[in-house]
Amino acid sequence: MRISELGEFGLISLVQDWTRRTGEPPAGAACQLVVDNGDDAAAATFPGGPVTELYTTDTMVDGVHFTASTTPWRDLGWKAIASNISDVAAMGGAPALALVTLGLPPHTPVADIAELYAGMTAICRQFGAHIAGGDLVSSPVAFVTVALTGVAHGALMVRAAARPGHQVAVTGPVGGSAGGLRLLLENPSAVPDNANANILITQHRRPRPHIAESKSLVAAGVPSAMDVSDGLADDLGKLCSASGVAAIIRADAVPVTPSLQSVFPDDWLDLALYGGEDYVLLFTAPPDIMATALDLLPSGAAIIGEITGGTPGQVAVLDTAGRPRPRRGSGWDHFAND
Repeated sequence: MRISELGEFGLISLVQDWTRRTGEPPAGAACQLVVDNGDDAAAATFPGGPVTELYTTDTMVDGVHFTASTTPWRDLGWKAIASNISDVAAMGGAPALALVTLGLPPHTPVADIAELYAGMTAICRQFGAHIAGGDLVSSPVAFVTVALTGVAHGALMVRAAARPGHQVAVTGPVGGSAGGLRLLLENPSAVPDNANANILITQHRRPRPHIAESKSLVAAGVPSAMDVSDGLADDLGKLCSASGVAAIIRADAVPVTPSLQSVFPDDWLDLALYGGEDYVLLFTAPPDIMATALDLLPSGAAIIGEITGGTPGQVAVLDTAGRPRPRRGSGWDHFAND
């Protein structure tokens, strides 16, 4: 069945069924819905007491952020929510309520949208978020816009708090998502059917927001963080611009998975530096706070450089001999990338 046969209100009814609460909210959920999806507006309470509310939104457009050959509908649903949860994690918060706006061509199969919501509800259940409503519109190309609220109980981590002398670290390996995307784009039908390739493809299609790691950073007193969505080097440059500082990345300290090195023995470092959508957290802190943070974090976190004085936003990548490494790529920019 196509959504043109079902109609707007028939599809809305299905969406309400797909997103309706079942059972008790997960332990530690940031909020509790008191008016569910289906009224003029949703309503929620925040049982944890006074909180700082966070707001973020992200859009994924067919042909720009995904294609049918690279991202099945269920994985698209997961990823659309994951990118927003990651933004909340970067601030030191927990996800609460999501509003989902879909633009859909009328010929879209209803089964595809059921898969989309299966992916979205799966990640919401895992991380304690709720889909509380949204909007549906006809569109010549499919797109998904998610607006997510979050809550924070302590001090926020912000991009503008990095200072010279801070160490720079990440909460896990980078480059895997870019490696998976390259495999899918170069020749989807010829992607090698081996464990390493499948690991990279899963990292691209099903990224894991670093919510638990975020809580550890807040507990350690980390002042500055952001998530790696557009590429490690470029995202560090954005953080440095916000803080009015520069930074150094030591290439031999950048953590990557053995799968990335195995599949891309010549390009793995460029994928790690300039690939995007890893959704690990990039953070800076004085050495004493950094030591506490690394003690609290699971394995995979690594110090990769330091914050320096210099031209705001400038990031130098040093090779194993301490020499500047030529730039061999760029992070994602919607209006600069072809």
